[in-house]
Amino acid sequence: MKKRLLLSVVLIGLALLSLSCGKGEKPVVVGAKDFTEQDILGHMIATLIRETTDIPVNYKHEMASNIIFAAIKNGDVDLFVDYTGTVYGNYFQHSEMKSAGEVYQIAVQELKETFNILMLTPLGFNNTYTLSVRPDTVEKYGLKTYSDLAKVSDELILGATFDIYNRNDGIPNLKKAYSMKFKEEKAVEGSLRYIAIEQDEIQVTNAFSTDGMLDQYKLMVLEDDKSFFPPYHSAIIIREETAEKYPELLPLLDKLSGLINDQTMRGMNYRVDVLRENPEDVARDFLMGKSLIK
Repeated sequence: MKKRLLLSVVLIGLALLSLSCGKGEKPVVVGAKDFTEQDILGHMIATLIRETTDIPVNYKHEMASNIIFAAIKNGDVDLFVDYTGTVYGNYFQHSEMKSAGEVYQIAVQELKETFNILMLTPLGFNNTYTLSVRPDTVEKYGLKTYSDLAKVSDELILGATFDIYNRNDGIPNLKKAYSMKFKEEKAVEGSLRYIAIEQDEIQVTNAFSTDGMLDQYKLMVLEDDKSFFPPYHSAIIIREETAEKYPELLPLLDKLSGLINDQTMRGMNYRVDVLRENPEDVARDFLMGKSLIK
């Protein structure tokens, strides 16, 4: 009888150990896209989870927008920061002009109903796309708006990131909306487009409104006078399955909601892109400054 009881205790212990290990076999994967802001935010989320919970975390970054969205749909990524306009205009192919609140609500509803993905309360900043030019280009052509740019676009070379050439809310439909026809179009990686525009290899480039490199290169942001680009409010999206497996995640991640305004995000991007600081250190500084980690 004692042997049977001992065996039962051992088996129960092994079963509990197996369940415990099973929970930790597949870490939560925090993802990030292939630009500075995303790397900072990805490190911010991964660090917050690691430092305040026992949940194992892996971090994957340098993914294009459509690649990372495919990854969260198939379970290779569990959560990352995305943008309401990207969900609305790129993933779900909407083009009708809507308010920021409407775009957010549509993104929340369609992510949940179509893919069982939750979009949390926005972080607080709107990282919309912009078209930027050097001050001398503004002066030479009298530029203020995208419509102004369209009139002289056949004299200028556009150099933009690979991703924006392949989006529903990107360059192809922007050109249609404004009847633009550039002299030449080039796909240029990340920060290299700023070097290219400084050296006059290109005269127009895309940027994000929170991009620290705009200050570094003193570029002028043109006005999207037809409001082609939708609002791009940042928010964490997470697989519902992951949120259910780790119920402590949602209240933890919600602590970031509303904490980051445009100026704060632009400042963090500046520290990485211009001052060459480590994005993980910048993310950690922010979390410590908000008393979210010690």
